[in-house]
Amino acid sequence: MSDDILLRLMEVLESRKQADPDSSYVASLYHKGLDTILKKIGEESAETIIAGKGGEEEQIIYEMADLWFHSLVLLAHKGLSAEQVLQELDRRFGLSGLEEKASREIK
Repeated sequence: MSDDILLRLMEVLESRKQADPDSSYVASLYHKGLDTILKKIGEESAETIIAGKGGEEEQIIYEMADLWFHSLVLLAHKGLSAEQVLQELDRRFGLSGLEEKASREIK
């Protein structure tokens, strides 16, 4: 179920590329460009950190949803998909985090 909502949301985000920026928040982000999208991710990251420090579960969930949403907007803007991220997470599943990080280091 959790990956289903991500995939459904990606479909909506993709469709917003053709929408009027005055009628859609996501279309307005696309219209403003990459820097605006990245700024929103930065803002949502900071708000998630603050919520995490505050410890209120509902606020953490709310801010995390905003962070994930804007991250998905970035993926769609760059022509990438949530499925690609899910595949990468699946690839890492069962690997030690230390092993995975070491596999990416330049020798």
